[in-house]
Amino acid sequence: MGLSAKRAALDRRLRTLGRLLVAYSGGVDSAFLAWVAHEAMGDAMLAVLADSPSLARTHLNDGVAFAHEQHIPLEVIETAEFGRPEYVRNDAARCFYCKDELFTVMEQIRASRGFDTVAYGVNLDDQGDFRPGQAAARRHGVAAPLLEAGLSKAEVRELARTAGLRVWDKPASACLSSRVEYGRAVTPEVLAVVERGEDALRGLGFCQFRVRHHGEIVRLEIAPEEMPRALTPAMAAEFARIFKALGFHYVTLDLEGYRSGSMNAVLPVAALHPGIR
Repeated sequence: MGLSAKRAALDRRLRTLGRLLVAYSGGVDSAFLAWVAHEAMGDAMLAVLADSPSLARTHLNDGVAFAHEQHIPLEVIETAEFGRPEYVRNDAARCFYCKDELFTVMEQIRASRGFDTVAYGVNLDDQGDFRPGQAAARRHGVAAPLLEAGLSKAEVRELARTAGLRVWDKPASACLSSRVEYGRAVTPEVLAVVERGEDALRGLGFCQFRVRHHGEIVRLEIAPEEMPRALTPAMAAEFARIFKALGFHYVTLDLEGYRSGSMNAVLPVAALHPGIR
């Protein structure tokens, strides 16, 4: 199926969903879905952005700005995943409990305000990684219009580019908790350190990166195309200065570079297939 046919299939699917709530983070997938839904449905849709310590302020502010630029109805809500011990303990199922909290709150909004459906921006490529949050979506009956239309990440980006949406090439931006090694409790204090570190890397001009928190050790992942800038004595000294000031004892640069889901590489096979799936 060609891209134009997939876009037509997406439009047809959206028309079947009635009044729609879109789980919105400001990333390219959810932003494109919210934009398409608004184009098709006008004020019969509402984008819902969940705010908590796991959402970087940079991403919150940009998500709000994009919605305002495109006149997409938006509501920012607070979620309480940090009140769930299952989330804070940060095992392989952490993302399930985060999304379970989100979709529980969105279901309450749906029921109380007369919306028909909750949808989120999962795409075809997301099926190839360990994503326990998708199990939460299935449990809550959340619609996945991009996936149902067979759209890959690259195709979503191309449709967003063609539509003139500035987020079309926005780097992937998983929540801050995904930066913390499994088994280490995720707390607002830990995530604030990660966020300050990523803000510092952004301030140095890097675009695609992750600050991975391993207790006394920080592991910096930089996109391969940006690695030459990172692999200099001057930049190494700057990394050490920044991250030791944030409390890390050891500052490391991962020579494999940035890759999504790198924390999952250390999980045993059994952990990648928990009972929640």
